[in-house]
Amino acid sequence: MAQAARLARALWPGRCALADRLGGRSWPPLLVQSRAGFAGAASGRQGRPRLLGAVALAVGGALGLYHTVRWHLRAQDLRAELPAAQFSLSSRLQLTLYQYKTCPFCSKVRAFLDFHALPYEVVEVNPVRRAEIKFSSYRKVPILVAQEGDSSQQLNDSSVIISALKTHLVSGQPLEKIVTYYPPMKALNDQGKEVTEFGNKYWLMLDEQEARHMYGGKEARTEEMKWRQWADDWLVHLVSPNVYRTPAEALASFDYIVREGKFGAVEGAMAKYVGAAAMYLISKRLKSRHHLQDDVREDLYEAANKWVAAVGQDRPFMGGQTPNLADLAVYGVLRVMEGLEAFNDMMRHTRIQAWYLRVEKAIAEAPTAH
Repeated sequence: MAQAARLARALWPGRCALADRLGGRSWPPLLVQSRAGFAGAASGRQGRPRLLGAVALAVGGALGLYHTVRWHLRAQDLRAELPAAQFSLSSRLQLTLYQYKTCPFCSKVRAFLDFHALPYEVVEVNPVRRAEIKFSSYRKVPILVAQEGDSSQQLNDSSVIISALKTHLVSGQPLEKIVTYYPPMKALNDQGKEVTEFGNKYWLMLDEQEARHMYGGKEARTEEMKWRQWADDWLVHLVSPNVYRTPAEALASFDYIVREGKFGAVEGAMAKYVGAAAMYLISKRLKSRHHLQDDVREDLYEAANKWVAAVGQDRPFMGGQTPNLADLAVYGVLRVMEGLEAFNDMMRHTRIQAWYLRVEKAIAEAPTAH
């Protein structure tokens, strides 16, 4: 049972790799006439106030139109520039992703790669033996190996992988140099166990001109980093307690894990039944450790609605007209619950569905999406 529990913690969040598109602005604010303005017009007042109001409305409308057109043109320019950079990257690099399919951190990386239309091969790692990553002293997934000619770079930790590749896409700096910006550091976790963390992992290493071109302003960059970290530090910890909430849900979750993962017949049977029982019990400890409510669904609902509120009503994505790295991170974490009761409940009881489907569509429409 202990082995099955370790297996489950590897496949679902909290353990798999925690030590483990362009940014945009919101749409120009809509021009809305105040109630007092409408009342004034309705009262039939004549003369200068009405003339001034008409002039103000015309000027405001023209400015609103100008900013809207300017925003569209800027977004089109950025979208036109990105495919060339992506093609340059994909034509030089051969990417191999070592993963567990049901790991939310791995799902984040796949969402990034797919959205940016970067070709890659997947190696599904056996979560018990992990023989597929015996070449690596870093024993967690995801691991991304980028081969460029005779040079090979190993990138560890989902957020480092995403930040390093995005930096390479935007700046053209060699990956060999970029990986040095994210140094591994040894630290002790809450249980006193030594883990590997990475410095700067939510930063894109861009010069001032590149950052301004990508984000438009410091606020957008700070917002993206904040919510990427939120996805790792909070959202991901809501997955396990929710997918293992009841014995029936735990069994359904392990049935999904066994179908999608790389298991032998004996390992699969053990994972499905023994692992489900173990993780149902462990999920109770996870709930206590992360100070979740008695009904962990409420925490999941609150997180989903908090994210939707942060995106707001004036833009389809946090990145504006296209998903940014925070959009892709949140989507990647939530996607691993698809097909399970927790995911269906979240879609029914929160406001996240419209945003989620928009990101899903954006990824599906990438030129070479996997």
